[in-house]
Amino acid sequence: DGVLRFASQVRALLAGGAVSREQDSAALAGFYLWGAIPEPFTICRGISALPAGCSMIVNRDGPRAPVRYHKIAQVYCDAETRTRPADAAATIRAALLDSVRHHLVADVPVGAFLSAGIDSGALVGLMRDAGKDDIQTVTLSFEEFQGRHDDEGPLAAVVARSYGARHTNRVVTRAEFLEDLPRILEAMDQPSIDGINTYFVSKAARELGLKVVVSGVGGDELFGGYPAFTDIPRWVRWLSPLARASFLGRAFRRLGTAVGADRIGLNPKGLALAEYGGDFAGAYFVRRGLYMPWELGRIMDPELAREGLERLDLIGGVEAELSPRPASDFAKIATLESSLYMRNQLLRDADWASMAHSLELRTPLVDSTLLACVAGLGRPDTAGGAKGWLAAAPSKPLPDEVTKREKTGFGVPTGRWIQELIARTGDSTSSQSRDWARYVHARWAGL
Repeated sequence: DGVLRFASQVRALLAGGAVSREQDSAALAGFYLWGAIPEPFTICRGISALPAGCSMIVNRDGPRAPVRYHKIAQVYCDAETRTRPADAAATIRAALLDSVRHHLVADVPVGAFLSAGIDSGALVGLMRDAGKDDIQTVTLSFEEFQGRHDDEGPLAAVVARSYGARHTNRVVTRAEFLEDLPRILEAMDQPSIDGINTYFVSKAARELGLKVVVSGVGGDELFGGYPAFTDIPRWVRWLSPLARASFLGRAFRRLGTAVGADRIGLNPKGLALAEYGGDFAGAYFVRRGLYMPWELGRIMDPELAREGLERLDLIGGVEAELSPRPASDFAKIATLESSLYMRNQLLRDADWASMAHSLELRTPLVDSTLLACVAGLGRPDTAGGAKGWLAAAPSKPLPDEVTKREKTGFGVPTGRWIQELIARTGDSTSSQSRDWARYVHARWAGL
C-alpha cells in the first residue's frame, strides 16, 4: 500500500505490527529440507529476503526487481580462465594476510574464536603475523566431551600457547543450555537447527569484555574441507545413468517408500540417492538435506507441503546457483557450499547468535577479494591435505597435532541435552537433528 518496510531481521519487521505473521509454506518446507530457510524466502509470507550479492532500487512506483552484482559461480568461472600462479602457496598466504589485516581494523581489541581445527588456528597465526601481539582467544568445552576426541579445549590451548595468545576455555553445562534455551529461541530470527555453538562462544567472549571477534567460518568452503568435496563427485559418477533415465530412480525411490523401507532401518537418504544422486544439484541436496521431500506430508499439512515444494523449486533452486556452471568438480561443490549452506545457515546463524550478546563477528575467510584470488587454484596438492595451504599460511606453522587431527567440527552435545525435550514430542524415531528441527519450529512459532 505504498509503504516499504525493511530491516536486518524478520523479528524487527514483525515488531512493527503491520506485517502478517502468516508462515510461508515454501519457507517451512525449505526449513525442514535444509535445516535453515533458503533465501529469498523467510518464515513469514509477507517478508522477502533481498538475496546476497544483489541490490534493489525503490522509487515512487515501488521496488524494482533485485539486480545481482556478485555471484560465486561467476567468480569460479572467471578464475578457471586464468593461469595458475607458479607459487600458489605464497599467493594464498599473501591474500589471507591481506584479508586478516583488513578484518583487524577496529578501535577496540579484536579477539578470536579458537577451536582445535585448522581454520581458526591459522587465523590466530595470521593475526600474529599481521602485527597483533596481544590476542585474546576463547574456546568452548563441555563436560560430556572431556577426555574424548570431541573435546576442543586441550588442543586449542596448545595453539594459543604456540602463538602467545591469552586464552580462555569456557565450559558450558547442560543446565546452562536449558536455562538459556528460551533466550536462544528468542534471539533466533528464523528457525534454524544450528547456531547454538556460536551463541555460547559469543556469550563467553562478551564475558571477557570483547566487542569484536574473528571466526574461521568459510575455510571449509574455500579450501574443500567437507566430505561433500569427495562424496558428491563419486555419487554423480556412479548414479549418472539414473539421471539420464530419471523415471528409473524415481520409481525405485517410490517403491522403497511404498514398502516402508524407512521402517526397516533404511535411511531415507539411501532412497533419495536413487532419485536425486545422478547430478550435482540433486546429490548436493541429498548430502545436505535434513528431511526428504516425500516426508514433509507427515510433519506439515499435506496440502501446505505440496504447495511449499512447488513454490520452493528444490532442485531448480540449487541448479540456479551453478549458473554459470564452473568446469571443475571442486568449483561446483565450493560454489554450492558457499551459496547455500554457508550463506543460508552458517553466516545467518553467526549473525543472530553473536548479536544476541552485542558482539560483532568478523569472517576473514569469507571475503570477495580472497575468493577471487583462491578460486582458480583448486584443491591443494600439498601433503597437508584439503586445507594444506591454509595450514601453511602462518609464518609459524600450526602444531602437527592440529594439522593431522581428524576433523570433528565445532559442535555441542545438543543431542544428549534435548533428550527430555524430544520425549515430550512423542517422536523419538528419527535422528536428533530432525527432532530438534521440529522442536525449534514449534517453539519459534509460539514466541
